[in-house]
Amino acid sequence: MIKTEEIRSGVVSMFKVNMGLKTGEKVLIVNDVPRPEEWQMNYGEISDMATRSLFARKVYDIAREEFTGNQIDYMVFPSTGQSGKEPSQDVAERFLEYDVIILLTSHSLSHTNTRERATQRGARVASMPGIEYAMFLADGPMAVDYEEIRRETETIAAMLTKAKTARVTTDLGTDLTFSIENREGGPDSGIYDVKGEWGNLPGGEAFTAPVEGTANGKLVVPKGWYPGLEEDMVLEFKDGYVVSLQGGGKVGEEFTKLFSFGDESFKHRRNCAELGIGTNPKAKKPDNVLEAEKIKGTIHIAVGDSSHMGGVTESDLHEDFVLPHPRLYLDGALVIGK
Repeated sequence: MIKTEEIRSGVVSMFKVNMGLKTGEKVLIVNDVPRPEEWQMNYGEISDMATRSLFARKVYDIAREEFTGNQIDYMVFPSTGQSGKEPSQDVAERFLEYDVIILLTSHSLSHTNTRERATQRGARVASMPGIEYAMFLADGPMAVDYEEIRRETETIAAMLTKAKTARVTTDLGTDLTFSIENREGGPDSGIYDVKGEWGNLPGGEAFTAPVEGTANGKLVVPKGWYPGLEEDMVLEFKDGYVVSLQGGGKVGEEFTKLFSFGDESFKHRRNCAELGIGTNPKAKKPDNVLEAEKIKGTIHIAVGDSSHMGGVTESDLHEDFVLPHPRLYLDGALVIGK
């Protein structure tokens, strides 16, 4: 059960601190709801989506009560069913009418042209795919010192910008190398108070896009570190793309279908798209990607679209895989882990 007073201060802080909301600005709170076919998913998945919709409505109610000097609107649209997939044209057009957009969704719109067009027109956007009620509680990852996160995240982003090569390893068997030469490091600090800024909430990661065609090696995603992942999943990269997938159980089967090995028309989904480093000291939940990728000291590798973060690959997919206790080498020097 969602208790309004438990999350009120967190919601207010989000608008004031993270989004820098000014009197008179127009705000859109966005939520995706299950399509008819998604009601056939297992109970846990559909329950999560339904609970998230109720939470989004509660955020809207609090915002209207607390920010009477602003126009606060609420929009619900059918789920896209896949992170990185574009919503309908009417949804995209609505985004262009607002100063601040809060995406309380199940499937991410971060790496879409819809989000990018909105920020290009000046909207400040917080993308929160997979958001959970507990993240807004006093001990959750929203309740952090965002100025401290900003300083650390910008420092790491600068290191990524300076480096030419990256290598990620773990004791479980990950050993992946790629070029990041001439790619900008980006700070996702959780503070989006300047026109056109966007990122995740909870915030707390530095990121960059690997150079296409350069990723080689193995990525081992540990069980429990992706929603529903009950056994380790191994992705092999060659010349920038996933060329094989082993393990992962049902999650592995789903990604095997998405990757469509052997079909060049889906090669974009297999692109090594992102290197990210978590910097949020209160993030802790491993099986929620939105929170897990922010856990301080973790690394995540994404596949699919990189065009919205400095790369050149456009895709209808962007999925992150989080690695606990990693080692990161930049230009051969160990900078994270031991």
